[in-house]
Amino acid sequence: MSSSPPEGNGPLRRERLRTARLYFVCDARPPGDLEALLRAALGGGADIVQLREKEMGRAKIERAAGTFRRVADTFSALFIVNDDPELARALDADGVHLGQDDVSPDEARKILGPDAIVGLSTHSKEQIAAAGGASSSVDYISVGPIWETPTKEGRPAVGLDLIRHAAEQAPHPFFAIGGIDPGNAAEVVQAGAQRLCAVRAIRDAADPAAAATALRQAFAAAERGVAPGG
Repeated sequence: MSSSPPEGNGPLRRERLRTARLYFVCDARPPGDLEALLRAALGGGADIVQLREKEMGRAKIERAAGTFRRVADTFSALFIVNDDPELARALDADGVHLGQDDVSPDEARKILGPDAIVGLSTHSKEQIAAAGGASSSVDYISVGPIWETPTKEGRPAVGLDLIRHAAEQAPHPFFAIGGIDPGNAAEVVQAGAQRLCAVRAIRDAADPAAAATALRQAFAAAERGVAPGG
């Protein structure tokens, strides 16, 4: 895999980010076949896939990343790596998603170069505002978790009020995250979210493609002002 920063892809990546509506976060070894899951998620409507793996060794992560990169390219989707910009660079990812306790967005930008996508998790009004500093290297933020979720154990839910605040004040495109599924996605969009992020709702679904499609349909239904399935 490439060990140099991505070059010349910035405008295409940012256009894909601008039009993205559904973001799928997945570990390196999900239940079942990884490639089949990614193909189902992207074929069903996801626009971005993130590799989030905190337990496996580097060699296994690199093997999984090859699948993420290949499938993302097949569907003209963005491939993002969680937490580690050096790893994102080594894996030829389109960018990195950072937590509040990871390296700073500016440092990630130095490592990855100007064309990479840099995302940042936010959990409060103060963090949302800070993401938009004058020297910010952030391209998008996530806002949540809306509801408590085992993927962020110990992180208190922020509720839909923070989504409403972000819809009015966020300095960057934002993805709502945390317990979103096809049954409540429309409610999240009605609160002001224009982009959704899902983990378990797609990964653990009996039919991941149908789950991704249902998330998109619920999103579209909310934008039309009708109930899902209406």
